[in-house]
Amino acid sequence: MFPTPVFDTENHQKGPDLGDLPEWDLTDLYTAPDAPEVKRDLDWLEASCADFARDYEGKLAGLDAAAMLEAVLRYEKIDVVAGRLMSYAGLRYYQQTTDAHRAKFLSDCQDRITTFTTPLVFWSLEFNRLSDEHVEALWSANADLARYRPVFDRMRAIRPYQLSDELEKFLHDQSTVGASAWNKLFDETIAGLTFPVDGEDLGIEATLNLLQDTDRSRREAGFHALSSVFKDNLRTFARVHNTLAKEKEIEDRWRGMPTPQTGRHLANHVEPEVVEALRNAVVAAYPRLSHRYYALKARWLGLDRLQVWDRNAPLPMDSDRTIAWPEARDTVMTAYSAFDPRMADLAEPFFSKGWIDAAVKPGKAPGAFAHPTVTEAHPYVLLNYLGKPRDVMTLAHELGHGVHQVLAAGQGELLASTPLTLAETASVFGEMLTFQKLLSEAPSATERKVLLAGKVEDMINTVVRQIAFYDFECKLHDARRAGELTPDDIDALWMSVQAESLGPVFDFAPGYESFWSYIPHFVHSPFYVYAYAFGDGLVNALYAVYRDAPEGFHDKYFAMLRAGGSMHHKELLAPFGLDAADPAFWDKGLGMIEGFIDELERMED
Repeated sequence: MFPTPVFDTENHQKGPDLGDLPEWDLTDLYTAPDAPEVKRDLDWLEASCADFARDYEGKLAGLDAAAMLEAVLRYEKIDVVAGRLMSYAGLRYYQQTTDAHRAKFLSDCQDRITTFTTPLVFWSLEFNRLSDEHVEALWSANADLARYRPVFDRMRAIRPYQLSDELEKFLHDQSTVGASAWNKLFDETIAGLTFPVDGEDLGIEATLNLLQDTDRSRREAGFHALSSVFKDNLRTFARVHNTLAKEKEIEDRWRGMPTPQTGRHLANHVEPEVVEALRNAVVAAYPRLSHRYYALKARWLGLDRLQVWDRNAPLPMDSDRTIAWPEARDTVMTAYSAFDPRMADLAEPFFSKGWIDAAVKPGKAPGAFAHPTVTEAHPYVLLNYLGKPRDVMTLAHELGHGVHQVLAAGQGELLASTPLTLAETASVFGEMLTFQKLLSEAPSATERKVLLAGKVEDMINTVVRQIAFYDFECKLHDARRAGELTPDDIDALWMSVQAESLGPVFDFAPGYESFWSYIPHFVHSPFYVYAYAFGDGLVNALYAVYRDAPEGFHDKYFAMLRAGGSMHHKELLAPFGLDAADPAFWDKGLGMIEGFIDELERMED
């Protein structure tokens, strides 16, 4: 019903040599947890949910098109208010997950809103019991109502797996002590970990960053600190994964879901065979992509064999300079503007109005994201900016999400959200724009080589690594159906996909087998990860169209982003002459990565 809550901070910080790093201004949502507007909206939500159930439960079959439209608009308003409350609570919590008061505020909001919205469970269940003929007549009778058809099409796709009203209400009611509670345990455990490196205790983000250090001994030290602390907490992480996988298996079994992935495919509005075609194309390309590239990298590093702490190592010819925040901002904004000034205009408020939180801070969640909040407000971007070149690309990526979310907001709350498979479109495209601009301005062959290698690594991480993650999840959920998994069992599943995806040049030091434990996607969004590969392949194909025939591309691209979740991927790609159901589509995207590796190999001749 409302956006998944994401990550807030309090103290303005200035990083070393990074310039003034921006922080969020959440007052566009609420001024404080105890602001009167919070109580007002909670009270309104409680009353509105009860009124909605009283007015419509058991009566949907008797509504004409005009009355059904009124019900949809009332439901959408409830969605907005619940989403605003949960976005605010989540953003505050995730920016400082170790703060007990923030955790309590988030939990209290989740509990109350879950209770308030339980009476609404009837909505999708009852609508799904309407006959296809009845629903078609509603669409035909009212164009304003028919605009919401994609929402209901996705909802009705769940019909074969729908449980009784009583069971659906029970699942909704107990959700705060189910997956949501285990998610919070995972987040709080990760955020509270410290990793001793050379006499200094580091948080997870700073320690992971050591894996990109120019000094190989520092990379190795970071690796051993990570593996040691992960091992100390492995029982907790294994318990989280066992419980969530078992909970999913139970619900899937009751619903009659044929595979653990079915729910994700339905939510993504993508056909299983399309995902399978993507997965198979990427796995078949491992030797042409990651295996070739990492063999090149070993030569550049002067090594016969690579260790896992060398995977993201900078190249010897790479500059180790720190990129200050103003330069990162200007780089991305210039690239966006060069593509289309409208892109830069949409991105500018993120920098000037407190829509980005960039500094690394104690207790802040690791990684990066763009959270859309609600369509009546605006997105917020979280970064952990350390001044690395990859951090600049992360800014370009998350800003692309933000621009996409701003454009899609015009669809309204129920239609704005894109399936995960399409949610990466603007973010990966924003990265590509930034990369291509830097590449065209490279002052030397060495600089060009460094840029190409960095882009190939990012694409391998986005495509190869994420499909390996997907295979790991598939194996984990299948194995969990047979019984409880020990930490050693999960370790073995993790290692079973690593050598295949990374290639024969790698050795795997003891301790790497537990690196599955810190990856949040496995916990928060099972099978989410293939969306990254889907998005990268889609954008590579899209960028090839732009490169080969730029005339008219920009307006079609903006129309695609404005569509939000109102169209299926087949309809969105048709104006560009692309079709994700065609196996050649994925080969086209993978071919762009292969072409970059070809150029890198030619540079060696």
